[in-house]
Parts: sequence; C-alpha cells; structure tokens
Amino acid sequence: MIAFVEKYHKLSIVLVLISAFVYYYIGYPLVRTDVTILISLYGIAFLSFFGLIRLEKSNVVFLTGIAIVLRLVFMGNIPNLSQDFYRFIWDGRMLIAGWNPYLYLPNDLMASGTAPIAEAQELFNGMGDLSASHYTNYPPINQLCFAIAGFISGKSIIGSVFVLRIIIILADIGTLYFGKKLLERLGIPIKNIWLYILNPFIIIELTGNLHFEGVMIFFLVWSLYLLHKSSWKWAAVLLALSVSVKLIPLIFLPILFQWFTKYKASEISKNTFPTIWKGILKLIAFYGIVIGTIALLFIPFISKQFIENYQATVGLWFQNFEFNASIYYIARWIGYKIVGWNMIKDIGRVTPIIVLVFITGISLFRNNKDFQKTITALLFGLSFYFFTTTTMHPWYLATLLILSVFTNYRFTIVWSFMMIFSYTAYRNEGYAENLGFVAFEYIIVYSFLLWELFFKKRKEANASSHLLI
Repeated sequence: MIAFVEKYHKLSIVLVLISAFVYYYIGYPLVRTDVTILISLYGIAFLSFFGLIRLEKSNVVFLTGIAIVLRLVFMGNIPNLSQDFYRFIWDGRMLIAGWNPYLYLPNDLMASGTAPIAEAQELFNGMGDLSASHYTNYPPINQLCFAIAGFISGKSIIGSVFVLRIIIILADIGTLYFGKKLLERLGIPIKNIWLYILNPFIIIELTGNLHFEGVMIFFLVWSLYLLHKSSWKWAAVLLALSVSVKLIPLIFLPILFQWFTKYKASEISKNTFPTIWKGILKLIAFYGIVIGTIALLFIPFISKQFIENYQATVGLWFQNFEFNASIYYIARWIGYKIVGWNMIKDIGRVTPIIVLVFITGISLFRNNKDFQKTITALLFGLSFYFFTTTTMHPWYLATLLILSVFTNYRFTIVWSFMMIFSYTAYRNEGYAENLGFVAFEYIIVYSFLLWELFFKKRKEANASSHLLI
C-alpha cells in the first residue's frame, strides 16, 4: 500500500514537472507564429492537467500549491501571445501622470510628442496600430489595476508586467477561496474548482497573457457566494466591481429575476403577485446598488467627450471587429451571397436585440428558482452571446469556464482546449484567419454541447429509471 501511494505521488510530480516545462516554453522561447508547437504543447499541458486532477482531486493543499507554482513560472516573462498589456501599462501611466486615459489616442499623443509617460515609444510600438488608433475601453477598476502597476513601476515595462501578474494571481487565489466555499454551500464536490484553477487555458490566458478576466471573475464569484448567503446588498456592490473590470457581467442582471421573486412568469397570478412584488422591489434595489456603484466609479472620468469616446469604442465590438466567430461567420457568408458585401454593421445592430430576447426568455420562463439553476441560466445566457458575437477572443471564455464549475455542463472544458486553434490566425507575421480551423473548433464544441443537452440527459434519465425498477 505504501509503495502504491509513493508511486501515485511520483506520477503527480512528473505531471507537475511536465506542466512547468510546457508553461516555461510557452512563456519564454515560443514565438506566436509557431502555432504547431503551441498546439502540441497545449495538448500536453491538458493531458497533464487531467492526470493531476484525477490523481490528486481530493488533495486541496497539494493542488493549491501547484496552481500557484505553475503561475509563478510566468513571473519573469513578457507576454508573447498577446500585446494587450502594452495598452494596460500605457493607460496606468497616463493615470499616474494625471491624464484621463479615456480622452486621448496614443496615435495623437505620439504624433504631437506630448505623451506624458516613460517608455512611450516602446509601449506605442508594442500595442500595435489597432489599439493605438482607438480610445481605451477598460472600465475604472481595471484602470485602477493599471495605475497600481504605473505607481509601483512607472519606468520599467517588465516591472509593470510583474505587478499586473501579481494582481491576477491574487485574484485567482481569491476565486479559489470563494469558489470552493460556494461549491460547499451548493452541495457540489469542491474538486470541480480545479477545472478552472488548474486549467491550462486559464493559466496561460490570464497569468501568462495578462488578461483581467481573472479579476472580474474574482469579484463575480464572491458576489455569487454572498448572494447565495442572502447578503444581496454587498453582493450588488461586488457585482458592480466585477462590471467595473469588464462590462460583460451586465448581461447577468435580468437573469437574477427569479432568484429574487422565486416565480417564473408563467406562474404569476393574483395570489402570488404580493409575494412577487416584494421580490421585485428587492431586485430593483439590487439593480440600483449595482448601477449606482458603477456610476460612482466612473464619475472621476465623466465628461461629454468621455461618453462619446466610450460609446464609439464599445460600438466597434459589435459593428467593426470580427474574430473567431461562429454563427456570425455563417450570417456573414449568407450576406455575401445575397447582397455581395460584408453586412457586419447590419448584423451587429440585430445581434444585440436577438441576445436581449434570448436573455429575457430564459430570465422569465426558464425555471431558475434554484441557485444552481440560476447559475446554469447565467452560463447559457452568456454562451448564447458568445455564440452570436462577431468577436470571440480566447480569454473571453474564462467567464463561461468558471460558471460551468457550479453546473453539470462541461462543454466549456472542451471549448477551453479547442480555443487554442484560434491562434492559427497568427501562424504568419501578418494576421489571417483560417476558417477551416474556426469551423473545426465550433463543430467539436457544438457537438459536445448538443450531446450534453440531449443525449447525456436522456442517458442519465434512463439510468435513473432502471435504478427505480
């Protein structure tokens, strides 16, 4: 027995070492155009990930330590799979210099020679033309993180990267803590949290590539935990902080209707209305705290020019940018066949309406009264948005991945692996998507989702009926 246990842990150590090597190679020697090597290493990391959680799923201390150690592998690197961090550092240093980052284009500041920050030329070159030619769209709490990096290390890019990475790692530790507590409250095995914390996709995209979805998710999970404890006022404040890192959690607000009212729209009657009205008043107060907190955080930046710039920048994501989309690419192809040109502006105007209708439908008519069902509704509401969006960058998936931890659905795990194929767009020095790889990614994801929605449930139902017999 002792020999078996020793062998068991030796294998785990081997898997940890393999993972550490993979993360080292991806973080340091790898060039983004080497997509074959990237996909191969990513596959190895996933096999090691599954092996670790299978062997050590109940060893919380060991897996927590490994989760931190594997993130620390990236501490000395400059991200080589994403250049967004250059804009993060730029915005943070603008704030520290007393300039409102929402009001100035990097292109204009560099052209006039008035950029008030250190290493401006290097940051400008690194962020690329697309970022430099648009106003920043990162909300206030995100900007605060950038400013912290600017305050601590205002003259060193690697120093700023180090600070940003520490913030993201601390957020992941917070997500582990509150995610574990929420799983316990829901009666779900706490081993589920490793599907997020140890997932190579999360480690690479958040810690490695410095995307702040991790900070947004920390506030979101903390908010959900407090909401389940009925501490809805503080939950509202934390949800507002989550939105103030990334705007995406705004989509969740309508879906909380049944958690507050405890009724579906089809169940509303004269007898239930007084009870529902009390819940609606509480929900309105919840919304008020969320919106009020967000507004309060934006106040230091508010001006007419800010509003115009921010609206224009956010609008670009719906009507100008396109990347790794699924249903949108099919609609775009149909548009070419019908009218002969790219109908992204028209599709971008219609898509938010379709998403709003879908969100309203699952908010009012789907049974979301149980908290786990509410989280499942959040999962599918956001999934529908991502399936229909014109732009699906890899790191967006992180929010779906954490939500799935609290549900019975695992299509997000499959997607977190398939998402690596989106990097084939960078296989050359220029940027060019291979729609064959995009189709491959979504065929696998949709196939697994359909299996979970229909065949898996039917199989489980049949197994339950046999047990009853």
